[in-house]
This record gives sequence, structure tokens and C-alpha cells, in this order.
Amino acid sequence: ILSSQLDAVREVLRLSRVQPGEIASIGITNQRETTILWDRETGKPVYNAIVWQCRRTAAFCEELKADGTDLLIKRDTGLLVDAYFSATKIKWIFEHVEEAAHLAQLDRLCFGTVDTWLLWNLTGGKAFATDYSNASRTMLFNIHTLRWDEELCGRMEIPLSILPEAQPSSHIFGRVAEDIPGMEALAGCPITGIAGDQHAALFGQACFSQGQAKNTYGTGCFLLMNTGERPVISKNNLLTTIAWGLDNKVY
Repeated sequence: ILSSQLDAVREVLRLSRVQPGEIASIGITNQRETTILWDRETGKPVYNAIVWQCRRTAAFCEELKADGTDLLIKRDTGLLVDAYFSATKIKWIFEHVEEAAHLAQLDRLCFGTVDTWLLWNLTGGKAFATDYSNASRTMLFNIHTLRWDEELCGRMEIPLSILPEAQPSSHIFGRVAEDIPGMEALAGCPITGIAGDQHAALFGQACFSQGQAKNTYGTGCFLLMNTGERPVISKNNLLTTIAWGLDNKVY
């Protein structure tokens, strides 16, 4: 994932013949729920990325429904319990990869969706963060307090220490490191925007006002509606999620 993105950026820089200082900033958009855990000292992942489509944690999701945790998840995160989201993928890695628990005890383990993984690498490990839109798709983020939910993390046995700092989608997350081969033109360039793919599409389709909605088509059909600055809880099993954080407001 990392090398493919760096190669794409290098190719754009080569073909455009861009000069240092000509790029004002960088933005990242990504598949939202894909889960990566890595060692903050070596930068090496402890396991392959588990993509959003993976259903290996479906049985654990049924356990969460059976013991009533699904009600807590819906109340605090706006999501329905499903293997789609990151939380149960993280738990699976802890249960099946011994190195993960060991590194967590040493405070060396990092979790991130793809945006966090790219940001961490682009900044040479200086920035360990995500934005509200991606955080809200982990099934661990309280969309009302804009903080990682300690009760849910405890239920999933996921240490808070491995989670990135959650920031508004429009934010100076960090700057490109100077020692990335072939990207010297971007050294010091600020990374100022992060948003999950469907949330970015909602913004890109100019759905800035309450009640506006969009469809995008790719692996599936994704319908999102801007419900304004207050979360609206569905009575028909739709998800309530954060669209973006912008200008000290959350939509």
C-alpha cells in the first residue's frame, strides 16, 4: 500500500516537472475501515492489512450482539455491529499475532486505517493521527465527545495507547519528511487534509448543506446524506457517522 502510493506520487512529480515550493499542501483520502498494526520503532507491520470486506470476525460480532454491547456501540459510535469496521479486526490480530500484545505492552504498537499509515510514513514517524471521519468508522470512536470510547475499548480489550490522535479533517497533520527518496520536491510540504473516501466524496459532490445527499459507485453503491451539525440516529438501521470536521464544526 505504501510503496504503491509513493510510486504514484513520484510519477506525478516526474511527469509534471513540479518544482519545490509549487505544491501548497497534500491531502489523503482512503478506504476507511482497513486495519493496519505496526511497530512504531521499526515501522514494520505485525500482520497484513485486513481490508474492510473481510468477514473473519463475524462470529465475534454475534457475541457483541448477544451480550448487549451492540446497544452501547450504536449509542456512542452511531454504527451497527459488523465485521466491516476496524475494532473487531484489531481484536482478531491481538488474538492471533503474539507480537501485537507484546509490542502493546512495550508501548510500541500503532493502529491505523490507511490514512494514518500513510501519514506516519510520509512524516517519518512524527505524526500519528487520523481525522474524525476515519475515526468514526472504527467502532471505537465516540461521535458525541470526539474521543476514543474507553468503555468500548475496554470491552474489546484494545489499549487506548495504540490509537492515533483524532483531529478535524481540515488540519495541519504534519509535514513530509526530507529523507524519502524521489520525493525531495515535497520535503516540508504540509499535509492539511484527511477524509475517508465516501466522506470525501460527499464533500467533493458539494453536499455542504443539511439534507443534501450523494451516491458514488465502485465496489458498491454508497449513499451518504449531510444531516447537519447534530447526529441523527436512524430508526431503520442506517449508520450515523461523522462526515468531516471543518472550521471548528463537525458535520
